[in-house]
Amino acid sequence: MAFLFWVMIGFLAQFIDGSLGMGYGVSASTLLIYFGIPPVITSASVHTSELFTTFVSGLAHFKFGNIRKDILIPMVSFGIIGGIIGASGLVRLPQKPIKIVVALILLIMGCLMVYRFIFEYKRNNNFIIKKYSVNKLGILGFFAALIDAIGGGGWGPICTPFLVVNGAEPHKAVGSVDLAEFFITVAISLTFMLFIGIESFRWDIVFALALGGVIAAPLAAFSCRKIPRNLLAILVGITVILLSLRLLLKR
Repeated sequence: MAFLFWVMIGFLAQFIDGSLGMGYGVSASTLLIYFGIPPVITSASVHTSELFTTFVSGLAHFKFGNIRKDILIPMVSFGIIGGIIGASGLVRLPQKPIKIVVALILLIMGCLMVYRFIFEYKRNNNFIIKKYSVNKLGILGFFAALIDAIGGGGWGPICTPFLVVNGAEPHKAVGSVDLAEFFITVAISLTFMLFIGIESFRWDIVFALALGGVIAAPLAAFSCRKIPRNLLAILVGITVILLSLRLLLKR
């Protein structure tokens, strides 16, 4: 029963992520921490499951033409460095304080999702093909991967809104962020494996999340151009905010 529950969570999280370019790590990590999984194990398990989901999702987005290489390469190059630093730091930090920090990060991510989709996306009805500064994309990738490794999520909520608000076509932003996330996830997962050992992972959760996510990934990539993303993103953001607040109030 528990395995099927995590499969369902993986499916929903990846469908959200593949459609919005954000939400898998934030949604899954919030629930794992809510049910008592330690932050290090949560981030390690979520990122390991994302090895499968981001690979399938990235390929699907590539097939449907949702990728921009000029966005992808700088974000990946600097994001890998940020992800390794974030994962290394999380392993060394004491667990009780880091639970509060992670809950705060997730709360901020939830607020960011709601704010961006309610207020900022309304001002960007006309999207243009815009060239981005390599340095700005590198800084964005580094910071997003750092937060993603520490909080178990954050790559999408930081990267996708930034790109869309600054003029990228939504489906191109979503696809590029999703494919880039695969390489960031590889770096973060390998770092966790090096520091805590593969025996410390919750492999039942990893496989369940991965199974649900792999099933959802092609459907989400196809629906990326079809479904109304704003309402879904706002609902996910509100859910993350409520769960994060409950985590903070329990401390």
